[in-house]
Amino acid sequence: MRHGKKVNHLGRKTAHRKAMLANMACSLIEHKRINTTVAKAKALKQFVEPLITKSKAGNNVSAEKGTHNRRIVFKNLRDKNAVTELFSVVSEKVADRPGGYTRIIKLGNRLGDNADMAMIELVDFNELYNAGKPKKKSTRRSRRSGGNNAEAATEVKETKVVQEAQPETESQTDNEVKADDSKE
Repeated sequence: MRHGKKVNHLGRKTAHRKAMLANMACSLIEHKRINTTVAKAKALKQFVEPLITKSKAGNNVSAEKGTHNRRIVFKNLRDKNAVTELFSVVSEKVADRPGGYTRIIKLGNRLGDNADMAMIELVDFNELYNAGKPKKKSTRRSRRSGGNNAEAATEVKETKVVQEAQPETESQTDNEVKADDSKE
């Protein structure tokens, strides 16, 4: 029985596994996304997310804490450039995110050995995926009903109706242009 055995050994000895995860984490920080197997991606997620949390500015308020966290991260990554990138660029981008800094997307099977492949990426660096989603408002709403909310709701409905009407007129003008081209 495998009670309490949470570490996936990935078919490697401890030193090899730690070195591989450190190299993969450095590549992830440098390139913002990498392709690997699903098992390695899951192991890398567990390895790199605590390091990203240590790099956030909220955890490095005092100089002593900042230096301590930087040394802990350097002990795990063993790459000065990756640590600098993590504490400057990555930590600014993920400052307001309370965890869940990476995303694993399954890609299918590899041709050579049919291994399950995945892409692991830093969530805040994918502009294509995040472009369609508006940022959530962090305002709290009360349960009390007020007269202002009813007026605001009608204004929102009116703006939606106006926005829906505009694309129809654009498509009509496109059809008219196509009709003019066909007459010539």
